Amino acid sequence: MPVPSQPRFDHTYDVVVVGSGSAGFATALGAVDAGLSVLIVEGTEKWGGSSAMSGGGLWLPVNPLMERAGAGDSREEALTYLEETVGEVGRSTSRERKEAFVDGVADFVTTAERHGMRFARGKDYPDYYPELPGGKIGRSIEVEPLDSRPLGDWWGTLRSAVPLPAKTDDVWLLGRAWSTPSGFVRGARFVFRALGGLVTGKRLVGIGNALMTSFGRALLVERDVPLWLSSPLEDLVVDEARVVGVRVRREGQVVTVGASRGVMLAAGGFESNSDWRQKYHGIDGNPSGNPGNVGQVIDIAREAGAALELMDDAWWGASIEAPPGGTPAFIVGERSMPYSIMVDAQGARFANESESYVDLGHHMLDHDKDGPYWLVFDSRAPRRYLQTFAMDPRATTAMRAAGIVRKAGTLEELADAIAVDPATFRATVQRFNGFARSGVDGDFGRGNSAYDRYYSDPLVHPNPNLGPIERGPFTAYRVVIGDLGTKGGVVTDADGRALREDGTVIEGLFAAGNASASVMGRTYPGPGSTIGPATVFGMRAARFMARSRD
Repeated sequence: MPVPSQPRFDHTYDVVVVGSGSAGFATALGAVDAGLSVLIVEGTEKWGGSSAMSGGGLWLPVNPLMERAGAGDSREEALTYLEETVGEVGRSTSRERKEAFVDGVADFVTTAERHGMRFARGKDYPDYYPELPGGKIGRSIEVEPLDSRPLGDWWGTLRSAVPLPAKTDDVWLLGRAWSTPSGFVRGARFVFRALGGLVTGKRLVGIGNALMTSFGRALLVERDVPLWLSSPLEDLVVDEARVVGVRVRREGQVVTVGASRGVMLAAGGFESNSDWRQKYHGIDGNPSGNPGNVGQVIDIAREAGAALELMDDAWWGASIEAPPGGTPAFIVGERSMPYSIMVDAQGARFANESESYVDLGHHMLDHDKDGPYWLVFDSRAPRRYLQTFAMDPRATTAMRAAGIVRKAGTLEELADAIAVDPATFRATVQRFNGFARSGVDGDFGRGNSAYDRYYSDPLVHPNPNLGPIERGPFTAYRVVIGDLGTKGGVVTDADGRALREDGTVIEGLFAAGNASASVMGRTYPGPGSTIGPATVFGMRAARFMARSRD
């Protein structure tokens, strides 16, 4: 282990990783794979970050699982699709960065597999714009549900630890588990998977918990990589314009740690910093990410000279408003199923309810960032389709008390209950019902894309995303502009190295995940477009550090 010529560090490692989500763990995995020593520091009392709270999917075009299945993807198609969807909106979305992402996919996947991580394809999950040139179905992967018991005591500090062996690939069918044969079969498979875990004494976990459990088992348990919790970054240590270490606060004391190969900033974005949200987004925000993401590491990087981009953007979407003391519920499939519409404060539709969440979020921002919006259901929707935000009776009671959910026997009574213009609302529903019967949404094209139809009911004809709003009682939930995290942060090169405004490299400093400006720009090409690049650029940074000299 390298030691500074003048001892000034309390500890020294080859690599120091700040943050314990997927970007940080991918960096640590790459470093360990190359024989480097690693320390992970986490500012909160829980590890796993927003990744542990997520669906756990990784959008990785031309990945090895696709190649093994003969699924038919190519570097050229992936890059064509990225140019079509992302374009170039700044340095973070340069052609070089896009190529680095696509070219780094195989290294991350095969390295993770070599360290015991087991992946499965979301073979039915489309890209979010599959009809565009280069678009595909089945580019997303996820970690197979696994037993979390090998984590030992680390399980108790994993963020949002829930022993539920769900897969992202389950969700689209579980949503209609009691309304379609395919949904029932998938529901039964899920139940048997959960029961099988109980019978065998396993504590099975899925989605984001599975991803981070798998990372944790590979690094914290099998490789004894140290992880310091409740140890926020206070500053970077810089020597002759090179970042050589960090200062962190641990157990009430400032500890200096040397990093001979580099420091990776992977501590998330700033979605839980309301002052920054107002400054950059003009709203307080309704985040569904890690509450510890307040942007401190981004500010520290900026003070060290790092350029920032995309600070005005986020991984937007729609969320059911949080009841007092609760959290907002990010909605995906629920708003896409038949017998539902979303309306604005006047009672009019404004977008395709089934479109990708980032597009819907942008449309909400552009249309009326103050809202409110309402998600309206015919009585058939809650009977036929799973509504994740209504599963907890306590949360439902709290939402009713707060006026977030309202019910009425007729559409006229519902218009009054949600305070929208009754004539506008009546005309909106009548027009939508006509589209549902004809099978063509003449206003917003709902159901036209394979992505729309992923979350739908194939037994509803002629359009599986459309069902008339005509049978009471009717229910409306108040919807706010939500997000899965912010997109803005440190501008980096193809290897995750932090850049100054003039394009020069800040030696020794790296960033990945939501602490960095996203290679996905202002859009969301496919399922897992946050975690996919986070892991790839974390791995690329580790490979660069392994090649660098002490």
